[in-house]
Amino acid sequence: MNIKYKRVILKLSGEVLAGKKGFGIDDDVVAEIASTIKEMKDSGLEVALVIGAGNFWRGRNSKRMERTTADYMGMMGTVMNSLAMSDALKFIGVENHVLSAITMTQLSECYNREKAVTYLSQGKVVIFSAGTGSPFFSTDTTAALRAAEIDADLVLLAKNVDGVYDSDPAKNPEAKKYETLSYEEVLINKLAVMDFTAITLCMDNLIPISVFDLNNPENIMKACSGLNVGTMIYKA
Repeated sequence: MNIKYKRVILKLSGEVLAGKKGFGIDDDVVAEIASTIKEMKDSGLEVALVIGAGNFWRGRNSKRMERTTADYMGMMGTVMNSLAMSDALKFIGVENHVLSAITMTQLSECYNREKAVTYLSQGKVVIFSAGTGSPFFSTDTTAALRAAEIDADLVLLAKNVDGVYDSDPAKNPEAKKYETLSYEEVLINKLAVMDFTAITLCMDNLIPISVFDLNNPENIMKACSGLNVGTMIYKA
């Protein structure tokens, strides 16, 4: 399969790692994703990952908790998921590095753009953890920010639905799926793809976004070859 994009960021939700368990980490799911990432790397792709933390923490759930505290707890959840993915990749012989936006030297390396780019150019997988290192920013924004910083060619947004719809397809059987969208259309129509900060970052840096269903692992390689396997978001 011919590869159209060279350097990509794969954004995974934490819920994906939980599988049917709905909480925590499903070893079989993580192993399957790791196998797909190995295929990506072996094809010549430079692969970076950003993983959410929804399988552990969904944000502030008490009026007595500060938003900043809740966000930092979410960042710790992304570190746990990143370590799990790192270990699964090592198990199948894929060299990788976890780079954390929050200093925790016993668990990971500190994030540094030059270091990340060097690792990617050496064919190593890079896993960005702990979000941006600051509260009030989502892991969607982390993916867009890191994509801009490392000059990524594409953001792969893996979801549990097969693209972007004008309404929730689980609730509305008449929901319309978009094959392509411009960044402006996402913002104007307030479509639930990524948060607006993330979309704006991608728009400002002309980074296309491929939204697809992760339940079919072949979608990742197809998207990297330039095929539209869900919804493509780019400059009109």
